Amino acid sequence: MKIRSLAAVLGAAALTASLAACGDDSSDSAAASGGSGGSSSVCPDGSLTFGVEPYEDAKNLTPVYETIGKALGDELGCDVKVQITESYVAEILAMKNGKLDIGQFGPLGFVFASREAKAVPVASFADKNGQLSTYTAGIWVKKGSPITSVKDLAGHTLALAESGSTSGDALPRQALVDAGVDKDVKTMYAGGHPEAQLALIHGKVDAAEINSQQLASSEESGTFDASDYTQIWKSDPIANDPITVSPDLSADAQKKITDALLNLPKSAVAPIGQYLDFTSPDKPLIAVDQSTYQPLFDLADSLGLTDKDL
Repeated sequence: MKIRSLAAVLGAAALTASLAACGDDSSDSAAASGGSGGSSSVCPDGSLTFGVEPYEDAKNLTPVYETIGKALGDELGCDVKVQITESYVAEILAMKNGKLDIGQFGPLGFVFASREAKAVPVASFADKNGQLSTYTAGIWVKKGSPITSVKDLAGHTLALAESGSTSGDALPRQALVDAGVDKDVKTMYAGGHPEAQLALIHGKVDAAEINSQQLASSEESGTFDASDYTQIWKSDPIANDPITVSPDLSADAQKKITDALLNLPKSAVAPIGQYLDFTSPDKPLIAVDQSTYQPLFDLADSLGLTDKDL
């Protein structure tokens, strides 16, 4: 089985997201954000850019992350401009090309953001106990299906989310490899986690990846009844998305942004929990570093997702 790597895509893809670079010369931008004359070491031109991976419809994510951007801007004293990017690739390229100061990446996306753009992980989302929140990948079938294990998927169809997704692509594919059926399963990219789930609901495929975050949100909305389905595989826990800073920022700016993130109020961060399946404590963000995501670097290497695929 050969998987097209994010790194390979990065070598050929054009930047599709329109992101404003830090450098807006409007002197009013900091005041508009509620800031109070930003520190030149953090945002010398009065603004910072914050990119977010498109793990949910942008119309849902935009107001949630604008709330975080406003709170972060208040902490730093400058305007934080939020952009939900059009793809994982677009976000990585944006940071690589100096168009992002801050970026939230998926765990596997971060591997390539680290390797390609030198993104520096500084924070992630805490659970209700103040520990790093996690989620799991899963493969589901309709109740009563003769498919009861990953090995039974041989000769059947499996809906995945999209190329480069941690729980919606790489981990389910690794499960196929581990079961020795990676060449015997017909996989298809549905276009996202909700779309993969819908492919199973509407009988377009025999099985689908449904991660614990998608499961929680779809059960909450009443669009999925887990009692009508069977989970045949579940991954080990995956550390939730890292928020990273650009390596182009000074050490002082990186520290101030990190400190501001770790001091954001619960009210600004808690709404994200409905999409990433966590309940925020009073201190909603927790410090992380590259070692937190080492299992994902190992996964990328195991599947051959390197720049050697270029």
